[in-house]
Amino acid sequence: MNEPLAERLRPKTLKDYISQEHLVGENGSLTHQINQGIIPSLILWGPPGTGKTTLANIIATESKRPFYSLSAINSGVKDIREVIESAKKNSGLFTTKNPILFIDEIHRFSKSQQDSLLGAVEKGIITLIGATTENPSFEVIPALLSRCQVYILNHFSKDDLLALLNKAISEDKILASKNIKIKESEALLRISGGDGRKLLNTFELIINNTDSDTIEITNELVLKSVQKNTIQYDKTGEQHYDIVSAFIKSIRGSDPNAAVYWLARMIEGGEDVKFIARRLLILASEDIGNANPTALIMANNTFQAVTIIGFPESRLILSQCVIYLATSAKSNASYMAINAAQQAVKQSGNLSIPLALRNAPTKLMKELGYGDEYKYSHSYANNFAPQEFMPEEMSGTKFYDPGNNSRENSQRDFLKNRWKDKYGY
Repeated sequence: MNEPLAERLRPKTLKDYISQEHLVGENGSLTHQINQGIIPSLILWGPPGTGKTTLANIIATESKRPFYSLSAINSGVKDIREVIESAKKNSGLFTTKNPILFIDEIHRFSKSQQDSLLGAVEKGIITLIGATTENPSFEVIPALLSRCQVYILNHFSKDDLLALLNKAISEDKILASKNIKIKESEALLRISGGDGRKLLNTFELIINNTDSDTIEITNELVLKSVQKNTIQYDKTGEQHYDIVSAFIKSIRGSDPNAAVYWLARMIEGGEDVKFIARRLLILASEDIGNANPTALIMANNTFQAVTIIGFPESRLILSQCVIYLATSAKSNASYMAINAAQQAVKQSGNLSIPLALRNAPTKLMKELGYGDEYKYSHSYANNFAPQEFMPEEMSGTKFYDPGNNSRENSQRDFLKNRWKDKYGY
């Protein structure tokens, strides 16, 4: 039986590697390290089909290091310890460089499994390369994460995908025997969703479903060939991002019925409950904010609860939270405020901090006037004393503009009463 096209085309050297120019291009952040063979323990974080496993293999090959590979799906602490013991025994036999242990889907490892790696990584017995599709900040324990560099892989661009197709047509021995012409590529690229492996698998399916050795790829042919194989909800492809987008926009638009429908689509598609809950956490702050601060508490409690419970029961908790957020008052004022403030910081740089606001832990600092003229708010009526909290150049600049809802209208009145006309409330 022939290997899949994606496997046949898997690059063996950095020169043949397509995409991720920011990591392995001429000035990529990993290029120099690979060329010098100085490889730190690292986490490769990115969507499926972006070349994480391939890159790990290339790193090992080009740095001339022994290579061990485990999958978190079917490996445990026992397997990790066996690899570490093997690395200890073989250390120095063939190379002075420590071996690489590659762990695919490292986010699936439990805390105890990840803990079992710490000593070997810390002592340099192994160089760990972990691959994950999930945010390492959530899925990798802090002790292990602090010992690793995190590198982000992106979806393949349109140019990357086309280069991959051309490589397949010109270099693959099986496809090279056919006369293949790509007349239209839009449908093929759209179905791939930026996943190189999915692109090649779909392309091979189309070729195998065509009897003739002369094949012209069109959008019609692609859709006809794959429609029976289309997944209703692909957790890593275009459907995934489109459904999540519809889900968030339905909550933002205060439509609980549509929101619960898209939630059901994700649940039936097997979406990770923590992914859904994280999106609700973000939305609670970005789209509701101070219009209803309880929304963030609700979303955070939902995240904690579904993390413990999992499917299928967590669907009830998610539904409750989604309906609450959809029917809540909305405001993006906090979101707009931090955007504006960050933009101002980028434009104005590091402006001087007013002396009155500076900390004065030493005698010299006190003599220099640090903290002088600061008014301790609690010593004044209504716990407020007018004073300047901004750098002089930013005085009077308003970043937070309360939304038009009962709670933030109260905030507007509060600010107007204290700051009068300074910020234009």
